[in-house]
Amino acid sequence: MSHVTKLRLLAPALLLATLAACSGKDETAPAAAEGAAAPAATSPATVAADKAAAEKVQGMDTTQLRDAASAALRENRMYAPAGDNALEYYVALRDKLPNDATIKSALTDLQPYALIAAEQALGREDFTEAQRLITLLEKVDPTAPALPRLKQGVTGGMQVAERRTVEEADKAKKDAENKVKQQAEQQRLAQQQAAEASAAQALAAKQEAARKESERLEADRQAAARREAEQRSAAAAAAQQAAAPKPAAAAPSLRAVSTPAPRYPADALRSGTSGEVLVELTVGTDGSVTDARVLRANPARVFDREALNAVRRWKFEPIGSPVTTRRTLAFAPNK
Repeated sequence: MSHVTKLRLLAPALLLATLAACSGKDETAPAAAEGAAAPAATSPATVAADKAAAEKVQGMDTTQLRDAASAALRENRMYAPAGDNALEYYVALRDKLPNDATIKSALTDLQPYALIAAEQALGREDFTEAQRLITLLEKVDPTAPALPRLKQGVTGGMQVAERRTVEEADKAKKDAENKVKQQAEQQRLAQQQAAEASAAQALAAKQEAARKESERLEADRQAAARREAEQRSAAAAAAQQAAAPKPAAAAPSLRAVSTPAPRYPADALRSGTSGEVLVELTVGTDGSVTDARVLRANPARVFDREALNAVRRWKFEPIGSPVTTRRTLAFAPNK
């Protein structure tokens, strides 16, 4: 069964449902229209978009138009949106195939839906959409009896909307005048309140100044205490540095032959612990490490043993005399 045949079978039920919805809207339309704003003129962008859509439809061949019309019927796009609805596709098909009875029948079935939609657009004062549908209905049937009434509805509706706009403008003017009076009264009250608050603000300013002065004195006292503590800490650090043994400089001629990496402790690896160990080592004349000790470890006693085990296996090129140097071994889980 074709989409057109299905449409003819469903048309009476759909038309009755649409007419019922339209009837319900007509009862409330006047009340809603009283508070509606005047219709806006169609923007140039909208006009250009509609023109482009119409040109696109006219440029389609009969197969494309039939497919597009069928898709529009399936998706209930009988008369909208502009340039992508069944009614426009069938009008374009009729222009290309004027003697096709199926196309004429489809237009006859679709015409009532566009008529009802135009009346609904008038009811909600969407004159742009109403005019689009009237133009589309004229293409379907220029002699349709409802066209004069619809055109008169557009003209009369725009006149009513224009009068309402004037009335609303007058009301807005009166409201603005009343608002000016209210603002003047509010300003007078505000000035009175400002005068009454002036004394309180002056008192608050004095209290704030006293509070800031107290905070400044306390800040100065704390700064002096910090400077004194920093001086004591600096003196202690200087004394500790002077007492600490100076690190032995590595001999420039010390060249490593083999420095195997330390083994990563299993517990540290599982916990993701990282750290480093500073080791002091002594290299004999044959290039082997004769002595090694941990100077600093972070964290303590986690990597010390593996660091010493690794350093004791290191080999260097033979040298003329023993050399003591320091090396830092880093431990990281991803290494």
